[in-house]
Amino acid sequence: MLTTKKKQTIVKKHGDHDKDTGSSAVQVAILTHQIEELTLHLKKHRKDNHSRRGLLGMVARRRSHLKYLEKNTPKAYLKVTKELKLKK
Repeated sequence: MLTTKKKQTIVKKHGDHDKDTGSSAVQVAILTHQIEELTLHLKKHRKDNHSRRGLLGMVARRRSHLKYLEKNTPKAYLKVTKELKLKK
């Protein structure tokens, strides 16, 4: 789970302004960090199927945000994928 301070630094880095938590670029960044943390958890706790299901939901949400970005603002899509090191 992301702390408030971590989330604020992510918003400052990827958002248009300090309170920009709703844009797709920020949502992708937040979801990516949550996915990374949950992946580490699942490497340790292999049989935690409830968390695995949550992880799959997060990946699906991130994918839909990325599709939206790619379709509507390709520059933002390229910037986010490059900064977060996401491959298509």
